[in-house]
Amino acid sequence: MKYLAIDYGNKRTGLALCDKNETIASPLAVLTTGKDLLQKIADIIRDENIDAIIVGLPINMDASEGFQAKRVRRFAEQLQKQLNMTIHFQDERLSTFGAQEKLEQTDLSKKTKSRRLDAVAAAQILQDFLDGKNKITR
Repeated sequence: MKYLAIDYGNKRTGLALCDKNETIASPLAVLTTGKDLLQKIADIIRDENIDAIIVGLPINMDASEGFQAKRVRRFAEQLQKQLNMTIHFQDERLSTFGAQEKLEQTDLSKKTKSRRLDAVAAAQILQDFLDGKNKITR
């Protein structure tokens, strides 16, 4: 299956894809969160032949769901209504922190790192999902 991961945010939304073997997640894009976000995602899903969607769910460190998790669930409901696709949620705790660590190891400028952060976080979310899925199927 080919998955699209979404790291939904108030200002920016990061996207990532995996290979057909479901082993490697790669950052795809960072989109501005706005009125046309759902249509842009729908276009990417069509162009990339996506089979299912992984949405990062911001769970609190105590495993509870706060305000942002509710916003993400509402976004996923809208996405489901528009696209009628399978949507999985993936705990995204520390995904941004992990993405920042990865970007710190690069020679990219601070501005470039900032622009790519959400897509790298989406790739981290997708990689965590794939690793968990592959562990179960082994």
